[in-house]
Amino acid sequence: MKLVTFQINGFSRIGYLNDNQVIDLNYAYQALLESQGQIRVKQIAEAYIPPSMVEFLQGCEQSMSLAKEAIAFVQNHAGTFPYPVLHSAADVRMEAPVQNPGKMICVGHNYREHILEMGRDLPPYPVVFAKFANTIIGPEDDIPFYPVSEQLDYEAEFAFVVGKRARNVTADQALDYVAGYTIVNDVTYRDIQRRTIQWLQGKTVEGSAPMGPWLVTGDEIGNPAGLEVVLTVNGEERQRSNTENLVFTVPYLVEFLSGLMTLEPGDVILTGTPGGVGVARDPQVFLKDGDVVRIEIDRIGVLQNQVKKAGQGE
Repeated sequence: MKLVTFQINGFSRIGYLNDNQVIDLNYAYQALLESQGQIRVKQIAEAYIPPSMVEFLQGCEQSMSLAKEAIAFVQNHAGTFPYPVLHSAADVRMEAPVQNPGKMICVGHNYREHILEMGRDLPPYPVVFAKFANTIIGPEDDIPFYPVSEQLDYEAEFAFVVGKRARNVTADQALDYVAGYTIVNDVTYRDIQRRTIQWLQGKTVEGSAPMGPWLVTGDEIGNPAGLEVVLTVNGEERQRSNTENLVFTVPYLVEFLSGLMTLEPGDVILTGTPGGVGVARDPQVFLKDGDVVRIEIDRIGVLQNQVKKAGQGE
């Protein structure tokens, strides 16, 4: 399934995207409950299929199963529903699928060719850092370019989202704890990143994590290895690799990270970027106002955003 967070009439809600139609999951479940003669349908739906992605994922398999029932009900019952269940995708604004993750964990130096271009050896353990929820923007938003730096760089990232609480999970069980997969651009202010030995400053500037366009559920992807990752700027290819080239795979990362901390539903893990980042090119090339950055990952989709110069106070 493709799960989306969309905005309509000023409210953000979650839905299921099928071709060019969005089914509002919360309202679909309310309609299903009402058809069954249930009372207090709003309260029940809020408990099991709330309109927020993180809260929905906290319901784990039960909420996912009920969402599938609600989708089937809507698809099998043509006509008018008592709730605004159906929307044309053209009539809504797509937002980042996960709005407020408890954690955004990033893995650095995880594609072999990127490690080599940066002049480093393969790491024995994952290089882990963080971004914060303030960085998240959606697939229809511009990437703000603040005047704190002149070195704005792109990083195509295959990301997974945790689907249930994970602590000390083994690699062979790991994919059972993944709700699904999405695309993130780990936009980085390079000179700020490198002015101290800690990367955090250059990674957490407002609006530096475009995400989307949706969350593809794990059952649809299966094995996350073997997915082609391509990034272009204004149509020029800058990055290309395959998730087969990850040094630390998704199952390994779930095992490793859940050994350090409890992973919670809705946590977003960025698995690293391929070679070809602007700072490593010769000559170096950075993003500028008006550039269009497009990331495509097999079986996930396309995330495309335009860079827009922003004022200091914006």
